[in-house]
Amino acid sequence: MSTVTNSSPWQRLVAEAEAARAVPIAELLARDEQRVERLTGSVGGITVDASKTRLTPAAETALHDLAVEADVAGWRERMFAGEAVNTSEGRAALHAALRTPEIATARVAGEAVGSRVRATYDAVIGLAEAVRTGELRGATGAAFTDVVNIGIGGSDLGPRLACEALAGDAPLRMHFIANIDPHARQAVLADLDPTRTLVIVASKTFTTLETLANARALRQWLAAALPANGVGRHLVAVTGAGERAAAFGVASERILDLPDWVGGRYSVWSAVGLPVAMAGGGAVFDELLAGAAEMDRHFRQADPAVSLPLRLALVGIWHGNFLGARSHVVVPYSERLARLPEYLQQLELESNGKSVDRDGEPLDYATAPALWGTVGTTAQHAFFQWLHQGTEAATCDLIAVLGGGEPDADVLAANCLAQAAALMAGVSERELEQAGVPPAERAFRRLPGDRPSTVILLDRLDARTLGALVALYEHKVFCQAVIWRINPFDQWGVERGKALARVLVPALSTGEADGDVDPSTVALLRRYRAAGRET
Repeated sequence: MSTVTNSSPWQRLVAEAEAARAVPIAELLARDEQRVERLTGSVGGITVDASKTRLTPAAETALHDLAVEADVAGWRERMFAGEAVNTSEGRAALHAALRTPEIATARVAGEAVGSRVRATYDAVIGLAEAVRTGELRGATGAAFTDVVNIGIGGSDLGPRLACEALAGDAPLRMHFIANIDPHARQAVLADLDPTRTLVIVASKTFTTLETLANARALRQWLAAALPANGVGRHLVAVTGAGERAAAFGVASERILDLPDWVGGRYSVWSAVGLPVAMAGGGAVFDELLAGAAEMDRHFRQADPAVSLPLRLALVGIWHGNFLGARSHVVVPYSERLARLPEYLQQLELESNGKSVDRDGEPLDYATAPALWGTVGTTAQHAFFQWLHQGTEAATCDLIAVLGGGEPDADVLAANCLAQAAALMAGVSERELEQAGVPPAERAFRRLPGDRPSTVILLDRLDARTLGALVALYEHKVFCQAVIWRINPFDQWGVERGKALARVLVPALSTGEADGDVDPSTVALLRRYRAAGRET
C-alpha cells in the first residue's frame, strides 16, 4: 500500500464512499439547502455547478485534506515560480508566464523570462497584423487570403479549437493540417491558391515526423506555383530549433520562438497561437490571454473551498478513485466548441495518463479516466443512451453558452440543463405507473438516475471566456496530478511510438525491420509489402 492510499484522508474517503453510494444525489440536494450555493462558483464569465455530483460534506472535507497533504498549494507556487516541476525532464512548466504579466518575472535556469515573452508576443502580433492588412505579401505580390497551420498535438489542437470557437468575419481563412494522411492535405489544398497562401510550421524540435512530412509536401506545392526562390516568403516557423527551421528555408525574421518550458498541449498562449492572432487580430489574442490570466489569479488567490480548478479536480478524484467512474464525458452545447472534447483528450490523457509516480514507483490507484465526448445535441442521439441506462459508471461535464443573442441558444441551454436533471433524477417505476406505462414495458423504460454531472455555463463565447475555460481545465489537470503524485508535463508513451515509427517507415519498403521487432509486427510488415507488390 502506497503512502497515498495509506494516508488518513484517503482511508476516510474509502469509508465515506460506501456511505455515499447509499444516498441518491437528489436526496443530497433535498436535505442540504446550502448545497447548490456551496457547490456553485463563477470566475471569468464561467459558472461551475457541481451540486449534481455525489460529493457529500464529509467527502468534501476529506478531499481538501488530501489536497493539503499532497501540497497542491506548494506545487502550484513552484510551477508559477518557474521551478523544474517537470521532474523527469528537469524543466519548468511556465506556460502561465505567457499570459500573466506578474508571472513573467519568474526565472528559468537563472534567466528572467519576461523579455523573451514580450519579444515573442510582439513578433506574433506584428506578423499577424502585417498579413491581415496586406502589408506582408507573397512572392508574386499578391496579398495572402489563406493561412495553413501545420502541426500535430498541441500545436494543432489549441489554435484549431480557438479559431473554430472564435470564428468571425476574418480577412483570412484559416486551415489546419495535422494528419500525415495525404487525403487530409488534399482536402485542405483543393480550393487554395498557393500564390495567396501562407504556411505556418509549428514544431518545438522541428523534427516531428508527421509535421515535417506535411511541411515538405506543402513546400513542394508552393514551389510548383511560385517564382524561383519565392517559397521562403510563404513560410513561417514556430519552433525552439531556429537553425533547423532556417535550414528548411524559413527566413530568420519569420522564425518565432517556442521555449522549452512551454509544453505542446499548453502552447496556444505562445507563438503557437499565431493563427488565432491572424484570424481575429491582436485584440482577440489579447483577450484570450487575459481570460486565462484571470483564471490563473483565481487559482492562486482563491480560498481552496471556492477554487474552481481544485473543485473540478476533486470531483474527478472522488468519482474516479472512490466511486468507480472510469470514463469522463464532455459535451459542449455549442457547435463552436465541438473541438473541445478532442482538445481535452490530449490535455488530460497525455498529462495524467501515467502509471508511476514522480519517483518512478508503480501506482496502486487509478489516474486519469478515459475522456471522450462530442457536441450536444447530437450526442443525445448517440451515446446518451449509454449514459442513462448503461452499466458503466461515468461522470459528465455539460457545457452551455448563455443567451448572447445567438440563434437557438435557449433550446441548446434547455437541452443541457434537461440532460443534467434527467441523469440525476432518472425515471422511476412509480412515475411510469402513474404515466400509464404497461407493466411489461416498465423495465425497459426505467432510468435509474443518480448519474453525476457538472454543469458549466459560459456567460458568452468570446476570446476572454474561452481563455478562462481552457486555463480552468489546465489547472484542474495540474491539481489532480499533484494529488496523484505524478508528473503531468512529460509524455514518454508518445515518444516511444514516434521513435518506433521511424524504424518501421523504411522497413515498409523492404519488408524487413532492423533491430528488435516482434514477430507479429514483422509478419504485418511482410503482409504490407506483399500487398504492395500485388497492386
